[in-house]
Amino acid sequence: MSSKLSGMSAPSHSSETAQQTVSFDHTFRRRLRDLLIWRRDVRRFRRDPLPEGTLNDLIELACLAPSVGLSQPWRFVIVDDAARRETIRHNFATCNAAALAAQERERAALYAQLKLAGLVEAPAHLAVFADRATAQGHGLGRHTMPEMIEYSAVTAVHTIWLAARAQGVGMGWVSILDPQVVAAALDVPPEWKFIGYFCLGYPQTDDTIPELQQSGWEQRRLPTSVIVRR
Repeated sequence: MSSKLSGMSAPSHSSETAQQTVSFDHTFRRRLRDLLIWRRDVRRFRRDPLPEGTLNDLIELACLAPSVGLSQPWRFVIVDDAARRETIRHNFATCNAAALAAQERERAALYAQLKLAGLVEAPAHLAVFADRATAQGHGLGRHTMPEMIEYSAVTAVHTIWLAARAQGVGMGWVSILDPQVVAAALDVPPEWKFIGYFCLGYPQTDDTIPELQQSGWEQRRLPTSVIVRR
């Protein structure tokens, strides 16, 4: 792990270290809450390039995420090639036009005003896949819920999202894409399931309120509205 990202040296893997009890004080917990609040789905990026090695360092942190059976099924594709990026941008434009056409009349005008991707401006592009054929983990936890492979890859996405935000790097999830087109454009193995395409870079602005909420598209629900007790 790069010291510039972690802020500390890599932990020892000795049995003595493994048996230590780690506690986090109130200040840390408060800062963690701040990190969660300030994590945003960024679509508006500055064009400044990220420092050399930033993506590799963030991916290293993402690999600390939990995974079913310790399968670590996440696969990261750093997309630098201009032609491949253009294919992704074209596919987004096609899919976004179809999504706009599918909107109800009262929503279509608002949808058309939304900025839903930073594919042009973002200096870094990253695609995440889940390797459904991985032998790692020996199938543990997947017999009744094989989709746990995909869920595990999503935990890595969330981990890299928080790690990026902690470094002042914004990240945006582009989901308005055809998975088959993306897989073909990036020439990945057929057993890899597309999870998401992400833009990374320094955001133009920081905000605690989601852009979709600011635009009037949707409002965040209260936590109490999603809790059920049995």
